Amino acid sequence: MTYSRPRVSIGVPVYNGERYLAEALDAALAQTFRDFELIISDNASTDRTEAICRDYAARDARIRYYRQPTNLGATQNYNRLFDLAQGVYFKWAAYDDLYSPNFLEQAVAVLEQNPEVTVAYGKSYRIDEHGRNVGYEPVDLNLRQASARARYAAYHRRFQQHRNCNAVFGLIRANALARTPRIGNYVASDEVLLGELALQGHIVELPEAFFYRRDHPAMSVRAYKKLSERIAWFDTSKQGHLHLPHWEWIFGQMAAIKRVPQPLMDKLACYWELRWWFPRKRRYLYNETVEWAKNRLRPLPLPIKQFLHAGLRLVRRLGQAVGLFRPRAEKRSSTS
Repeated sequence: MTYSRPRVSIGVPVYNGERYLAEALDAALAQTFRDFELIISDNASTDRTEAICRDYAARDARIRYYRQPTNLGATQNYNRLFDLAQGVYFKWAAYDDLYSPNFLEQAVAVLEQNPEVTVAYGKSYRIDEHGRNVGYEPVDLNLRQASARARYAAYHRRFQQHRNCNAVFGLIRANALARTPRIGNYVASDEVLLGELALQGHIVELPEAFFYRRDHPAMSVRAYKKLSERIAWFDTSKQGHLHLPHWEWIFGQMAAIKRVPQPLMDKLACYWELRWWFPRKRRYLYNETVEWAKNRLRPLPLPIKQFLHAGLRLVRRLGQAVGLFRPRAEKRSSTS
């Protein structure tokens, strides 16, 4: 059987990745499955990234290199790769991560033989900045339940235990990914994407293919420790603006449920699963709501602002009275 387009598209988003980029590209080119294209989107790097990419592209016709004139943020850089992709299946491959040579071969086999599967991901290990294996990193996102509502419930139970999103670097059915907004411009949008892909179909772990997540000081979660910095990393246009990441996560989940066709009762059951997150996120949601309200109040006359601020203080006291919020004077012990 012959195909007019590559079976697989590998998308590599990169910004100033000179230290690890060549190793990541070598991991792609070492795959035993050969029918793929490799697309690199360079987010206006200022180091040797461009030279490395052009050198690899000159040596292998499967590689296409694109450079952004300015840094657009991670969200647009990730999503542009999918817009440029031609493959039946798609995989994001970070510039600093690795995967075993049999990864594509095994993942393609699973997706070809099981049309109900939307994502096939590898067992995950963590490596350090020198490439040394420092431990197994369980993903635990095998979602093979027959119904979308059952998979979505299992997805939420799993994310309540731990927030590992390495499955987003698995091989994804392109027509399923095309029905989503892809990566959102807010923190933890990859969790929302995995939830929508679980609503569309099964997510499976490959037992003998491996993904190696590199932990190093320049990785985004370590380099951008403040929430405001992380948000600007996702979307540079949000720098200095009001942001509501926890509300965006909630609304992202609701929009995903709405998009995926399901019977009404199943859809309502999926919305009901979100109830577990409101107690867990209550302080963040409350604080974001207050910040949003303050932002809206700024242009109002002073007497109206004073009245509404009094209302917000009343809500806070009521929340403390019923145990939703800890009083400001109360401090959590550093030894607890």
